[in-house]
Amino acid sequence: MAISKKLVNGRTVYDVFVKIRNNTGKQVSRRRRGIMSEREAKKIEFELRYELSNEKTRILWEDWFSQCLERLRLEYRHSTWLNYQTIVTKWVSPIWNGRFLDDITTSDVHELIFDKIHGVSYWHRRNILKIIRRLFGMAVDDGVILKNPTSRIKVKVPESVQKVLAPKEIEILLREAKAVGHRYYEIWALALLTGMRSGELFALKWSNVDLDAGFLHVTNSWTRRDGYGPTKSAKNRVVPLSKPCDTFLRELRLKRGGEEFVLPHLEEWARGDQAKVLKAFCRGLGITDIKFHDLRATFITQMLRNGVALAKVMAIVGHSELKTTQGYLRLCGQDVKGATDDLGIDLPEDVVAAKVLSIKRSQ
Repeated sequence: MAISKKLVNGRTVYDVFVKIRNNTGKQVSRRRRGIMSEREAKKIEFELRYELSNEKTRILWEDWFSQCLERLRLEYRHSTWLNYQTIVTKWVSPIWNGRFLDDITTSDVHELIFDKIHGVSYWHRRNILKIIRRLFGMAVDDGVILKNPTSRIKVKVPESVQKVLAPKEIEILLREAKAVGHRYYEIWALALLTGMRSGELFALKWSNVDLDAGFLHVTNSWTRRDGYGPTKSAKNRVVPLSKPCDTFLRELRLKRGGEEFVLPHLEEWARGDQAKVLKAFCRGLGITDIKFHDLRATFITQMLRNGVALAKVMAIVGHSELKTTQGYLRLCGQDVKGATDDLGIDLPEDVVAAKVLSIKRSQ
């Protein structure tokens, strides 16, 4: 029964015990003891039932993280999902386990990111913040908490130096790689001619190449963890073929015969060591020692140097945000080129040189 009575020191007192399932389906209960009248006990019983039926269940950090992982398993690639699991389990859960989600404040997040985590770069701190911001965002969307405690926190990271090949260095790389019959020549060449990502090149099939129309259809990518899947942005795009690229692909098709994939799947490429191979070859040539992804950056800067519109470059390389493409515009200097031509500052001539010139003129 919800209300029970008993004698205490010769007086009748009432106890109220209410046990129900709340609006989330969880069983909850409340108890009040030592009530002096039955009327008051019935009033308290009504109030407790109302409170319990409308009470939101508080969720512990570890329980919420487990719920999110189950949902994100369907939303993200396995490698992305695994990254969430690994990072939170290592850096966040040891500090926040046992705490209620709605008790974690902005101050707690700041302390975690800047004081509790040691021995990692600012890039990694920003990545951790990005992940927990997503988890708290899901909690806000579901009505579990009212506001996201990470919203005002930012991690400033130093801008990384993006390496690209100069036009002369592109010529040297391709000429020397072809001359020695380097096993990566075709891969490097197509990366420079199309700006495709490593995984997109790995997944490129001849069925994606339309030589008659002059386009490559980029529809898939490949990673060591996930295998074949959609592109990074999950959107398909087309890359127009230049005349050198068209000629290159026609010759490569004859060479590859009936192969399904455009490029050979070399062992180092499949295990993720393609950057090391390129860097070592560039060092041997005495040119900028770039990584594989820098071939894509080189392609982008070349187009921008040649006056291709930002919107077109963005579409060709598959950038989802314009500011990403604009970063390459700054890299190649096209956004400020010529700005100092009318600066109006001249350096003074050397005094001795000016006197000699004056004497020669007088003679």
